[in-house]
Amino acid sequence: MHPFTALPVPEGHVGIHWFEQNAYAFKDSRGRITLVDPYFPHERPPERFIRPTPPVDEATLPTTYVLFTHAHNDHTNSETVARIHAAWPEARYIGPWESIAQILLETEVPAEQTRVLAAGDVSTQEGLNVYAVYAKPPDGDPAAGIAPPKVTHLSLVLEIEGLRLYVTGDPINTLADHDGLVGAVAALEPDIGFLTTHPTEGEFPYFEGSVALAQKVGLKTAVPAHYACFAKRTYDPQAWAACFPKGGPEPLVIPWNSAVVYP
Repeated sequence: MHPFTALPVPEGHVGIHWFEQNAYAFKDSRGRITLVDPYFPHERPPERFIRPTPPVDEATLPTTYVLFTHAHNDHTNSETVARIHAAWPEARYIGPWESIAQILLETEVPAEQTRVLAAGDVSTQEGLNVYAVYAKPPDGDPAAGIAPPKVTHLSLVLEIEGLRLYVTGDPINTLADHDGLVGAVAALEPDIGFLTTHPTEGEFPYFEGSVALAQKVGLKTAVPAHYACFAKRTYDPQAWAACFPKGGPEPLVIPWNSAVVYP
């Protein structure tokens, strides 16, 4: 079994394993594991991927829930889902309608084990509550010259062991300026956030925008996301961490393919 399964998680804490990109596993004190945006393709040409092999064998990681933020291949990956379902056939799948439609079409996951989640929805499962907020407004940001997204982009706030974990997914570059979306997340009082960012690319918040987002939603701890997978789409997490001022939020860089217990 995967080492994460043996990680002791006391009550009131959450085990967090970051694989790479936006793929996370969260574990509660009873051992239930929730995957977010699992992306573990086997074909990894060196011109595209940093590493030649996936960071995990899905059959070694007992999975109760699988969450998706949006239907891009590196966030909703049917190849990965098919292996999860083959190994853990009772797992349940929750995400925006495009993600659920995709896995129903391309895998053998039965419809009764899925749940479509829209912005404003709350999904209540045993040991897990999931709150959904837009990561990218459906209309984009016309004032900033940002077109509407082609698929639904959600941010998710997971409630596990009384803690709230904010996963941005792929947020609009100007998210910190969207008071309605930021306020909806802040109202959920997240403790720790997993923030997709990039210093130069422009689709996601730049480092400064990531810091502003973390401050505005009231995070205690901020974790960088969406890197260390693609050769041409990565960044230095320590450079991101250096942008945070003293006094918080506290940046936490989880090493590639490793786990921590929070808090």
